[in-house]
Amino acid sequence: MNHGTIWLHYARPRPHWYELDAARQQALRADWEAVAERALAAHAKKLGTYHIRGNHDFETVEIWTFPDAEAAYTHWLAMTEAAYNEWFAYANNIGFASGP
Repeated sequence: MNHGTIWLHYARPRPHWYELDAARQQALRADWEAVAERALAAHAKKLGTYHIRGNHDFETVEIWTFPDAEAAYTHWLAMTEAAYNEWFAYANNIGFASGP
């Protein structure tokens, strides 16, 4: 399978995330994990989540590959439908393989 689309997802919790009790945070994380599992079942690969140090607007970066840009978009749409963007500030970048 060609994984020519790479997706970088930068994130940090929004301030009101910390006001949620642990049970609500856990429930939201379970919803987002279910979205990730669906992406993996659709041939995406999560290469890892990395903590960002230094002068940066975000706390973490996730690196994924997807079969194509549409699959990456489908994943992000599912995350927003699961209210991820309400609780986390984010920036996404997408790139495509080049060369032979």
